[in-house]
Order: sequence, then structure tokens, then C-alpha cells
Amino acid sequence: MPRILVVDDEPDICQMIRRYAEHDGYETVGVSDGTEAVDICQKEDFDIIIMDIMMPDMDGYAACRKIREDKDIPVLMLSARGTEYDKLFGFEVGVDDYVTKPFSPKELMARVNVIIKRHAKAADTEKPSSAVLKFDGIEIDTLGHDLFVDGEKVELTAKEYDILLCLAQNKGIVLSRDKILSVVWGYDYFGEDRTVDWQIKLLRNKMGKYRDMIRTIRGVGYKFDA
Repeated sequence: MPRILVVDDEPDICQMIRRYAEHDGYETVGVSDGTEAVDICQKEDFDIIIMDIMMPDMDGYAACRKIREDKDIPVLMLSARGTEYDKLFGFEVGVDDYVTKPFSPKELMARVNVIIKRHAKAADTEKPSSAVLKFDGIEIDTLGHDLFVDGEKVELTAKEYDILLCLAQNKGIVLSRDKILSVVWGYDYFGEDRTVDWQIKLLRNKMGKYRDMIRTIRGVGYKFDA
């Protein structure tokens, strides 16, 4: 049975999420702050974490960073703030999805289902026979899931790496935002097109002088053009 960790300092929200999740067949555990979330993740395994940002002691961003040091657990972040900056910061930390309060519990669970399926599929995928993709000063290690820029390793979040690989493997082909969403997040992703734009903005910044390899095709999407 898939396990969900719900982290929120508002008891009513925590209980509501757990009720819907358990109705959908998930086992749930609830805690009220980031410190508790980090502690329990060191002892137990979960298939996904649904975590609020604004919490006492340790906020959701800090807890996400700390948990990711030891375990690769997908994180869906909840927040009462929905500005572009907040979402960009969340994706930079490495969250898989970002839901703004108030939210529909049914839509939340739909997103959870997509993330868990996508994560399980990625874990079961066989490693490719071709280990490194090279484009000028850009090297993508498909076995280690690493990016090297002029020989220097650059840290990417899981979604940044997935988008880069998706574009690089389709070099010269224009991919729509919907296509990138379907490949990277799953066909049933409930997010918005801007999610791709935010992630690519962060990815370009990490590619340095090679940022223009990812071209914006106005009105269509993006193309990797080494």
C-alpha cells in the first residue's frame, strides 16, 4: 500500500488530506512541522510527501532540502502564496508540484496519483546504453543523471534534469509545453503551462553561457539547438 506523509500545522487541513488519501487506498501519516517530517523520514519510507511551506520550527523548503539529502521522495508543496517567485523558489528547491491554498482535495489527490506513478515508472526504467550526451561544452551523464558545463558538475533538480534530457534527446525538434509536461510530469498532469517556463528559466541559469542552446519558439514551445 502506498504511503503518504502529510505535513501541515493546521489540523483541519491535515485531517482532510488524510481522509481523502485513505479513501483512495493510501496509508497516511501526519505530522505538524518540518522538524518532525525530517525525523520520521530518517526512520520510515514514504511514496510521497504533501507538505505545507509556512510551519513553525522548520519551514517546508528547509525540510524538503534536509530530507532530499538522504532520500529521493517526491514532494508536493502546499502554500497560501501563489506568486511566480514562490513557485520558482519551490521548483529550485526540487519540489515536484506546487498547490496553492485553498485547493480541491480531489484535484490534490489526482496530482498525487500522477506524481507517484511517474516516480515509480522512472525508478523502474532501465538505464540507457549510451552514457553521455555531448554538445559543445555541455555533457549530460544519463547514468548518473548529472550535467557538466565545461567540465564542471552542475547540480540540477530531478525535474530540471528530466527537462534537459527530454530536449536534448529530441535535438532540433520543437517540443510544445504540453509535450514536455506529458513526458516529464505524466500524461495526466494537472499543472499549468507556466510550470515548464519556470523550470526552463532555472535550467538556463545553470547552463551559463550555453543557456541559448534551449531556444524559445514563440507561440509553440522549446527546442534544443546545440
